[in-house]
Amino acid sequence: MTSRQFLIRDLLVLFGLTGWAVALPGFASEFAVSMALTCLMYVALSSSWALFCGTTRYLSLATSAFFGIGAYTSAILMESMPWEQVIVLGALIAAAVAVFMGAAVLHLRGTYFAVLTFGMTELIRHAISYFEKSVTGTVGRVLMVVPERETIYFTVLLLAVLAVALSIWIRRTRFGLALQGIGADEQRAQTLGVNTRIVKVAGFALTAAIAGAVGAAMSVRWTYIDPHTVFNPFIGFQTVLIALIGGAMTLWGPLIAAIVFSVLAETLRLQVPQLYMMSLGLLLILSVLYLPGGLASLRTETFKGWKNDLKAWWTDVKDEVSGEKQRRKDREKKRREQRHVY
Repeated sequence: MTSRQFLIRDLLVLFGLTGWAVALPGFASEFAVSMALTCLMYVALSSSWALFCGTTRYLSLATSAFFGIGAYTSAILMESMPWEQVIVLGALIAAAVAVFMGAAVLHLRGTYFAVLTFGMTELIRHAISYFEKSVTGTVGRVLMVVPERETIYFTVLLLAVLAVALSIWIRRTRFGLALQGIGADEQRAQTLGVNTRIVKVAGFALTAAIAGAVGAAMSVRWTYIDPHTVFNPFIGFQTVLIALIGGAMTLWGPLIAAIVFSVLAETLRLQVPQLYMMSLGLLLILSVLYLPGGLASLRTETFKGWKNDLKAWWTDVKDEVSGEKQRRKDREKKRREQRHVY
């Protein structure tokens, strides 16, 4: 397939999924809509995270910081500003914070970058907690003005579609090629004329803007928010897990994994939360060992390879149990000895 054919295919898939999601509130139960809303939230977060981190291989753990900034922006401004402006401001403030954060830490890579982004997330959370206690005299905020359920749903749906559409578009631009070049070999990208510092900060800010907008939209699901709720590290960790298990280098991997995780969350987390966390860990281990490309890399050849590996393992087990493996070793040893004698 040519690049144009891939683009048409991706747009058609996005259009079909969007149409199905738009029609869902009309016939589904409130539980199904709530689960779909969670799914759309993680589609937006993981797709935007993969757009920068999956391409450049910078492991950011700051998603929960940008989500929380957007949520607090919404909580503060909801009573005095229209819903659309609140969402846009949540995205802009989160992007501005990301620019300062990226300028400070994007010269690092690997474990150092991951730890520093997580540390700065905790710094922001404690700073807001201190401000709330010292200035406002409260721990959190009560949301008095909340839009309709349909408004929240379609806003998050729009953000999810925007995140996937941006991934489709940016991967085909010079900016997307620059991000890929940084992930492949940053020094070589610099020698080819790429201003890696500006590209990295811009990509980081784009990811933060989407996370901030999602946080502003999702904050109204709670009647009361506090820093521990909206700056929860679990939001950031689960975003990273979804992207990695789905395939951080792929377009549709985060979306596929977000659906899987949403179903697991609603079926297991409330009843057996320990089993839910074990399932997350098991999926990550299996993905790293047997599916490094993520769920999106599943092909017919993948299942054939697993089948062949399983057959080879079973044959080896049978030979070990029956003693055939030892007899084979003895015959090979005897032949080597005979060749040595003659």
